[in-house]
Amino acid sequence: MSAAAPSPLDLLDYRRRVFALYGEVRALSARDPAVAHQRWRIVRDEIFGTHLQSAIDPDDRARFRGLRYFPYDPTYRFTAPLLVEPGGERLEVQTSTGEAMAMRRIGRVELPVGTMPVFWIDVYGGGVFVPFRDATSGIETDGGGRYLLDTVKGADLGSTPDGELVLDLNFAYHPSCHYHHRWSCPLAGPESRLASRVEAGEMTWEGAPH
Repeated sequence: MSAAAPSPLDLLDYRRRVFALYGEVRALSARDPAVAHQRWRIVRDEIFGTHLQSAIDPDDRARFRGLRYFPYDPTYRFTAPLLVEPGGERLEVQTSTGEAMAMRRIGRVELPVGTMPVFWIDVYGGGVFVPFRDATSGIETDGGGRYLLDTVKGADLGSTPDGELVLDLNFAYHPSCHYHHRWSCPLAGPESRLASRVEAGEMTWEGAPH
């Protein structure tokens, strides 16, 4: 018997669960980032393995045994101010399915691993978005890059009391298109490429399409 098709209420439930997870993680990480990271992994595995709106195809969920990650490394947890760049250059960012997505480059963050552009997703509602590629991309991680911050989807570790962004690369994750080609996801462009290896965050899923 085939699985029931997801409904709009399933999508609503999925998004509520993701937003709730990041709310929990923000609170936990203020006290113990490693514990917060472990909680994040546990709940993500549950969602990916069981939820009707999982990015993983229903036919693959029966063999799903969890996502893979680099070991938690506290040296990859940073805080940094958003360095605003006047002008808000509008870009058409390529997606995994070939369409373009409108974004604006609103600034950058300077991290020990390199500079990351910060974008505003310039569609209904909007949101802050930080994708990146690094020297693990196409080897231990997806060649299209990973996401560090995506407030549209709730993926946000918050800010410090003085307004700096909390940017913990251990929480870097793959977009939905990593798990199945039916999803369309914005890719990290050349300006978001880091020369260094970021051995933190999510690694390729063993069942990912090639």
